[in-house]
Amino acid sequence: MVLSPVKRFFEAIGSKILSFIEQAGGMVMLAMSTFAWMFRLPLRLGLWFHQMNFVGVGSLFIVMLTGTFTGMVFALQTVSAFARFNAESLVGGAVALALTREMAPVLASMMVTARAGSAMAAELGTMKVTEQVDALVTMAVNPVQYLVVPRVIASTLMLPLLTVLFDFVGMLGAYAVAVYLMGVDEGAFVQNIEKYLQVSDIMTGIVKAGVFGFILSIISCYKGINTSGGARGVGEATTMAVVMSSVSIFIADYILTEFMY
Repeated sequence: MVLSPVKRFFEAIGSKILSFIEQAGGMVMLAMSTFAWMFRLPLRLGLWFHQMNFVGVGSLFIVMLTGTFTGMVFALQTVSAFARFNAESLVGGAVALALTREMAPVLASMMVTARAGSAMAAELGTMKVTEQVDALVTMAVNPVQYLVVPRVIASTLMLPLLTVLFDFVGMLGAYAVAVYLMGVDEGAFVQNIEKYLQVSDIMTGIVKAGVFGFILSIISCYKGINTSGGARGVGEATTMAVVMSSVSIFIADYILTEFMY
C-alpha cells in the first residue's frame, strides 16, 4: 500500500514527537536514578575527584581564554554604544551585570559542554558498544553509580567555580579595553561596578551554572549509555549530546531568569 504524502508527513512528525518524549522521560529517569545512587556506599570518591579534575581543571584554559575575550569584546561594543549618549562611565556596571547574570554561566557551560560533555558521551558510548557497561552489571557494579554519578557531581560542582573564574577574567579584560584602550575613566569604571553590582547578581550566575552543569552531564551521560550502532552510533550520540545540551541550557537560562528576576 502506497502512503500518501500527507500521511507520511504526519507519521514523520509523530515519530519525532514520540522519540522526544521517550528521550525526555529517559533523562528524567536517569536523573532520578542518579539522585538515588548518589550517596549510597561505596561512594567511590576517587572517581569523583578524577572527574572534577577532568571537568574543572581541564577546562580552566578554555574558560579563561573565552572569558577574557568576551569581556574585552563586550567592553569594546559597550563603550562605542554608550559614547553616543555620553554615558561611558556606566560601562563598568553594564559589563559586570551582563557577565555575572548571563554571559558567564551560559558561555562557561557552553565551553564545558563542547569539551567535557562531548567527551562524556563519547567515552560512555564507546563503553556501551564494546559491552563494558554490560560487564559492570555482570560484576554487580551499578553503571549509574560508577559512571554517571561522578560525572554529574563533578559538572554540578565545577561549573559554578568556572563561572566565578569567567566573571573575574572577563572583568579584567573589560577593564583593560575600556580604561587603557578606549580612555574610560578608571575611577568611574570601578565605582559603577561597586554601585550597581550586587552579591545577588553573582549568586544568580552561580546557581544557574550549577543547574547547567547538572543538565549537560545528565544529557551527555544519557546519550552515551544509550548508544548503539558501533562507531557511527558513538559519533551520532556525541553530536546529539552537544546539540541537546546547548539548546537545553538556553531554555533553562530563560526559565531561571524568569523566576529569579
